[in-house]
Amino acid sequence: MNRAAARALRSFAAWLPAVFRVDARERWRAVGGASLGLLVAALGSRWVGAQLAIPTWLAAPLGASAVLVFAVPASPLAQPWAVIGGNTLSALVGLACARLLPDTALAAAAAVGAAIALMFLLRCLHPPGGATALLAVLLHATDWRFALLPVLLNSALLVLVGVAYNSATGRRYPHVQLPPPPAPGPPDGARFTSADLDAALAHYNQVLDVSRDDLEELLHHAESAAYQRNLGELRCRDIMSREPLTASHDTPVVAAWVLMRERAVKALPVVDRSHHVIGIVTLADFVRALVGDDSTPRATPGRVGDIMTRRVRVASEDLHVIELLPLFSKGGHHHLPVVDAQQHLVGILTQSDLVRALHRAVRPD
Repeated sequence: MNRAAARALRSFAAWLPAVFRVDARERWRAVGGASLGLLVAALGSRWVGAQLAIPTWLAAPLGASAVLVFAVPASPLAQPWAVIGGNTLSALVGLACARLLPDTALAAAAAVGAAIALMFLLRCLHPPGGATALLAVLLHATDWRFALLPVLLNSALLVLVGVAYNSATGRRYPHVQLPPPPAPGPPDGARFTSADLDAALAHYNQVLDVSRDDLEELLHHAESAAYQRNLGELRCRDIMSREPLTASHDTPVVAAWVLMRERAVKALPVVDRSHHVIGIVTLADFVRALVGDDSTPRATPGRVGDIMTRRVRVASEDLHVIELLPLFSKGGHHHLPVVDAQQHLVGILTQSDLVRALHRAVRPD
């Protein structure tokens, strides 16, 4: 497929409906909530309208409000102030335009535009509000009570049902829009901070139908999933340094020191004749052997077995690397001998090996 055909295919795909990533239970939850909310709002408003002799008791844009309140209750556009304020204020704008502008087309355009501007200003952006403003113009409504009944009462009843129904079905509503922390810090292992997200949102400069705190949480979940996918299946044998330099119990200390200096390594596993790990000698062991814990100079010991650390932690070559992160990050380990099923030394895992693996995990390219 050439580039032109690929671009045409992508352009066509942009017109196709997006996939909803919610299960059947969530869909039926939204259906039931919207139906219940409209029913309560209609019955309640009809009763009040009958008492006040007001014939118009239900506004069509309330159906769109119900979609937001029950299908996307976490959306900033679906919160109580957005529903009640957006619909009611837009109705007042539509009434004003219907009164002041005799041409219906001009009044309709002005009403919708002014309603959006006002909703932005008062932080109650609600898409059905534009329809409410337009409805007032198309009905040639001039009685200010239209903003109270049906619009305000409809919206208030719908929100009340939304609070009760969403809470009862496990959805947080109202969905509090948490402000970003004043001095954000990244969670352990995170690759971005709250400040980074704020900078990205400022650069994007568009209204998102998701709250900022939800977006940050989703991004951290996605980052964690990618991290697990890239690093979670790695085992020690995949990243260890193979055929490591070793020493025996009887290796002269001077020879071990020269070997470490020449090969630029900071630890030597100590093995027996069967290649089983019996200890490890590190730079710290050399320092303790020469000056002791009290900084008193000592005579140089003759054998590695005299200075090595005997209690040494080893890892199986089949062990997942992710299980070793606490050892390296909090346990103070810098080198970890790796053994096979027969406990034979087959490699060594160092902090450098782990850093390279982490780098590949977060930047797989």
